[in-house]
Amino acid sequence: MQSSDSSKKNQDKIVYFGVININENGKNIGAIDIWRSAITKKILCEEKRPGILDISEDIGMPTISDKETWALAVNKHRKGKDRWKLIKIPENGKVDFLDTDDETKISVIIENLRIIDPDWWSFLVSKNINRSVEISKEIIQK
Repeated sequence: MQSSDSSKKNQDKIVYFGVININENGKNIGAIDIWRSAITKKILCEEKRPGILDISEDIGMPTISDKETWALAVNKHRKGKDRWKLIKIPENGKVDFLDTDDETKISVIIENLRIIDPDWWSFLVSKNINRSVEISKEIIQK
């Protein structure tokens, strides 16, 4: 029989793992806080925007399926803090997400973990942990 002390030791711990600073023309317009599971190594993320004090729609740690990856969708035509959005993407397929107004539905095609769209581009969270990313122009990551 397992004691309650040993079952507590087997519980997963979520630890702070890093940050991505989102910059536009050298000015910070937000950040992504990144946590990681100590046991599964799964990454969990939360977006932070200057001046936004509302509680996130996901109470607690945001979840993601094993078939999804965290990415930032960046609007090619907008400027400022409403230019980007933290989203979950599959390797390939179609993704729907709400724009930064939390009302407008955006649909994009994903190919090889990248948004293929005339109005949006993307980059992966996992490739940019503990970095500042300049989103003034599209980044092509391999």
